[in-house]
Amino acid sequence: MIYYSTNNPNLEVSLQEAVVKGLAADRGLFMPERIPSLPKAFFNNIGNMSLQEISFIVANTLFGKDVESEVLKDIVYDTLNFDIPLKHVTGNMYSLELFHGPTLAFKDVGARFMARLLGYFNSKSNDKSMVNVLVATSGDTGSAVANGFLGVPGVRVFVLYPQGKVSRIQESQFTTLGKNITAIEVNGTFDDCQALVKNAFMDKELNQRMKLTSANSINVARFLPQMFYYFYAYAQIAKRGQKLDNIVVAVPSGNFGNICSALIGKAMGLPIKRFIAANNSNDVFYQYLQTGKYEPRKSIQTIANAMDVGDPSNFARVLDLYHHSHAAICKDISGCTYTDEQIAETMKETYDNQGYLLDPHGAVAYRALLEGLDDDETGIFLETAHPAKFKGTVEQILGTDIQVPEKLLAFMRGTKKSVRIGANYTSFKQVLIDSL
Repeated sequence: MIYYSTNNPNLEVSLQEAVVKGLAADRGLFMPERIPSLPKAFFNNIGNMSLQEISFIVANTLFGKDVESEVLKDIVYDTLNFDIPLKHVTGNMYSLELFHGPTLAFKDVGARFMARLLGYFNSKSNDKSMVNVLVATSGDTGSAVANGFLGVPGVRVFVLYPQGKVSRIQESQFTTLGKNITAIEVNGTFDDCQALVKNAFMDKELNQRMKLTSANSINVARFLPQMFYYFYAYAQIAKRGQKLDNIVVAVPSGNFGNICSALIGKAMGLPIKRFIAANNSNDVFYQYLQTGKYEPRKSIQTIANAMDVGDPSNFARVLDLYHHSHAAICKDISGCTYTDEQIAETMKETYDNQGYLLDPHGAVAYRALLEGLDDDETGIFLETAHPAKFKGTVEQILGTDIQVPEKLLAFMRGTKKSVRIGANYTSFKQVLIDSL
């Protein structure tokens, strides 16, 4: 399938080029030229299928003409070697727990898929020069990408993160790995980190010296596989024998890659009634829904730090998918925005009343359902990371100790290794050049 730039539909590349390049030459994001439809028989039988079986059918529909079937099946089955259970919380509301992977965050799905797909394309290429993966993170992306690519031959990863603005546990998951992973601590915000990555892709002189790609959700191989778990959530509702025509999904939204993948899944035929884009105080998308005007601004720090994004990259994909129609976007997506105080209140009340432990990001989406779900609808919210990844914040809010899984403790025993730079491109470029 051909992939085109959101800035210029005439700028077309193959899937391999889109994955390896990450960002289009004109700074646009790649989108598939068409959205293929899944057959009705697939949805009729979906309740009897496993996560891996469902995901392979979806992946084959999207990527089957570009990747050999057996190779793609191996990639999908290896990526998804953990469960993504749907847990009942209260009434007509369910939590889709996306934190059962290696780094205990939803980004394990996209990062692991991309690492395997990029490794496959790299092995096929005549150009055997090192691939350099640049990734900006506001929390969980860095750990998922770093661990997904750790030890992959022919690939180096540079993780940029805002100094003092990710949790200690999150930081330990990508600063203690070493090997082919370099952590870069930026004195700035996530938006600064993201801007540095984009500037590197636009630097012709640097691109002549290094093969660069991105593992942020701007990369099609990172954001598209996230739709797998929306299909699996639907399958789990079907397996319970519940109504399937009134499902509402609330998505904690920062850079908008996650919800964008869900919207493409809907375009492929996934019968989700509507979506709620749940924001923290960084409410640029919420304001767009209200006014029809997109006005990005500098992000502010919140307790739901992975959503601290003031200029979400994937907004361009949402616009493209809906042909820039504000009315069409509002038909499928509503929005909400919550302060730190409201997030904390939701976490405390849910733990005390339902006994369910929310992380700050899941709490934003759960509150969206509490306030926006009709009685005849079934609500699913995404619990995107294990609450222990935000141990200090969660314990302070709940007034109780929470257990840290052994997977996280192992990272915290490691020794931090990072390069500190200011939020300027010259410093970042020098780090990349020094790595040659």
